[in-house]
Amino acid sequence: MKTFETIEGGVCAAKGFKASGTYCGIKKWGAGGEVPDGNESPVSSTKNDIAMLFADVPCNTAGVYTSNKVKGAPVIVTKNNLVKSGGKAQAVIVNSGNANTCNADGEEKALEMCRLTGEALGIPSEQVIVASTGVIGQVLPIEPIRNAVPELVKKLSYDGNIEAATAIMTTDTVKKEYAVKFTIDGKECHMGGMAKGSGMIHPNMATTLNFITTDCAVSAEMLQKVLSETVRITYNCLSVDGDQSTNDTCMLMSSGLAGNKEISSVDGDFETFRDALYQVMANLTRMLAKDGEGASRLITCVCSSAPDLDTAIIAAKSVIRSPLVKTAIFGADANCGRIACALGYAETDIDVNKFDIFLSSAAGKIQTYEKGMSIEFSEDTAKKILLEDEIEILIELNSGDASVTAWGCDLTYDYVKINGDYRS
Repeated sequence: MKTFETIEGGVCAAKGFKASGTYCGIKKWGAGGEVPDGNESPVSSTKNDIAMLFADVPCNTAGVYTSNKVKGAPVIVTKNNLVKSGGKAQAVIVNSGNANTCNADGEEKALEMCRLTGEALGIPSEQVIVASTGVIGQVLPIEPIRNAVPELVKKLSYDGNIEAATAIMTTDTVKKEYAVKFTIDGKECHMGGMAKGSGMIHPNMATTLNFITTDCAVSAEMLQKVLSETVRITYNCLSVDGDQSTNDTCMLMSSGLAGNKEISSVDGDFETFRDALYQVMANLTRMLAKDGEGASRLITCVCSSAPDLDTAIIAAKSVIRSPLVKTAIFGADANCGRIACALGYAETDIDVNKFDIFLSSAAGKIQTYEKGMSIEFSEDTAKKILLEDEIEILIELNSGDASVTAWGCDLTYDYVKINGDYRS
């Protein structure tokens, strides 16, 4: 795959996209929207909890969503909006602090968020993407959101990416954004995205909340094709804790303002665009894994020489989501029998007499298994390798040419601590 120059700007790197973020105090308001304790306003905070994204023009838009049978109301409303609008969107409104899931009035509240945004921006409400993240099963108060929309519109800026990226964080410890520039049809194009996610991450068809924008002109059909294909080898190859969210959403919006001839078929320009999208999404995926709740180490699992891509994906994800592998990495214990075990229960055909296992980091590389059997290695060297904060597990299946990378993190005491009092 081609690689491209990294640029600043995140979700605002592409021409025609403004963003903003502010604090509205969703967690401080009652479920009915009332101000708690009789106060005149919510308690102030420095952390943004609601964001807006607005394009200068209606955008061809593609989406990929959670396959969890329990879906957040924003997922349902966004999918319906894109059908009604013929695959066009011009704005996004997204809040943290409350997932708006499993609520009797959830869709009503999500639709109201779209209506408020559309009215404030002068666009049809069905051209608004809505997303929420946070606690499941608590009624979303609409009043703080209603109060925040005018402020979000006022603050919209072509440099507002950081405000927006900060607003969508929940237990995230760092904002996550990435952008590149590339050339299509002789025109300089840009693509950037922002993501949130730290826990409840084990996707199937999407992960967390992700918003990617580009000024490269691409048809709606090709956008959906490239997004679905790229999700499969990036976000779908990520696991923090094995729990799939109810609100997973990944949106890709194209303003077309770069001025290139619209990509409407699978050709060389499509491949260049696909490579740019992979670079953005793979780096966001890596950031999501590294910031896993309580994580102290990033784990990258590269499964190579697989008979086909499906086998490589299933095998790599089986390893990356194993609690025993995760805890071994946390303890810097080269107990690679756990990796072999995870390969063995992966739901795909693997020749268990062929695989090799290596551990690698900035401190070096060591082989621990050959042809499915453990081999002698230096425990001291392995310990040094595993004490680094970024670890690679390299698996060679020696059965073909397919390869894939999966991302995860170790499982620490802090993960339990964070999730033991998540609502407190």
